[in-house]
Amino acid sequence: MSLWLESDPLVIVAAEGMHLIDSDGNRYLDGVSSLWCNVHGHRVPEIDQAIRDQLDRVAHTTMLGLASEPAIHLAERLIRIVPPGLTKVFYSDAGATATEIAFKLAAQYWFNIGQPRSQFVGFAEAYHGDTVGAMSIGRTPAFHRPYFPMLFPVHFAPTPRTEAGARECLSWLDELLTREHGKIAAVCIEPIVQGAAGMLVQPPGFLRRLRELTQKHDTLLIADEVATGFGRTGKMFACEHEDVSPDLMCVAKGITGGYLPLAATFAMQKIFDAFLGAPSEGKTFFHGHTYTGNPLACAAALASLDLFEKNNLVERVATKAQQLSQLLKKLEKLPNVLEIRQKGFMIGIELVAEKNSQTRFDPKLRTGAQVCQALRKHGVILRPLGDVVVIMPPLAMDIDDLARIIDALEAVLGQAI
Repeated sequence: MSLWLESDPLVIVAAEGMHLIDSDGNRYLDGVSSLWCNVHGHRVPEIDQAIRDQLDRVAHTTMLGLASEPAIHLAERLIRIVPPGLTKVFYSDAGATATEIAFKLAAQYWFNIGQPRSQFVGFAEAYHGDTVGAMSIGRTPAFHRPYFPMLFPVHFAPTPRTEAGARECLSWLDELLTREHGKIAAVCIEPIVQGAAGMLVQPPGFLRRLRELTQKHDTLLIADEVATGFGRTGKMFACEHEDVSPDLMCVAKGITGGYLPLAATFAMQKIFDAFLGAPSEGKTFFHGHTYTGNPLACAAALASLDLFEKNNLVERVATKAQQLSQLLKKLEKLPNVLEIRQKGFMIGIELVAEKNSQTRFDPKLRTGAQVCQALRKHGVILRPLGDVVVIMPPLAMDIDDLARIIDALEAVLGQAI
């Protein structure tokens, strides 16, 4: 907080297309999609109008005991595009709450069918949010160390960074699930890319083999698609890369195009069925949020899905990602760039003090943050994850603006850092 108090923060007062505009009139390319959630850019006429139209009807009404037209229509649209087998939607308001709901659904599913299970499996370096359950299963020391005493025990699988690492991880999981048979409620993973870990891309085939393993051992698979969903990896959902249908799937961020807070947790029919019964049976899922299924947010989400279809956006992201990969090659030769990791529009550029020895920068230097600060002079907003500089542009950003971001990075990284 002392750094924040000593700084003169950039105050954003407006936006237009791919640009943010500060209180001095300076324009910046939004290279992190306003924290990984913007899809079509800012002030998109179709989404703006959908929200205005909904305002003329009702801004919010509870879904506790009532229903909402926009929430109904959105659920119908979402079920048509999520991986097969996911048939039910539970709305909430943020990625962390979507994962928290998934963990609770998993635990209560086993309780309701008379096979109580309370253990979970997460992955080293994973991140699922900052609520207690999300912190427990995505335990990031830099973020969560003060809260470790509050968290429940979790088994942590090794991060599958390489093919050899993937084999080691799957072997570890197979042994664990065999040893703890009947005790593991679910395995939770960020499919294909571990975002907050520094854009770690899993080896091809790992997710599919993980799914087969959870089915073999009769445990649930939770896919946290909060960051990877809605076109970010070049598919509408990352699970599609390997034709995986998880038992539970969490989305947020891009669901409204980056306009309003909304999240959803999807469940397979068998999970929903386990909650059916008379109230006296105690099978009710007692979980709710004041703004669950907010009509304004759902209206924005419906307009966003229309734009996905109208603009063939997912297909265009896949194409532009290949062009972006070519643009990134000129950064690979820079002396402080150790590795560039990319999947679709998720890019992490890992910086080091010395490439050959892989000597890291002293964390006190905050090199990644300094690089992102310098980029502002070039009209680009990026954010680091430690010394990994992240590029997560709006999906609709064109190749010319993407090239400007890469050129600005080349200029800053080309200087002595």
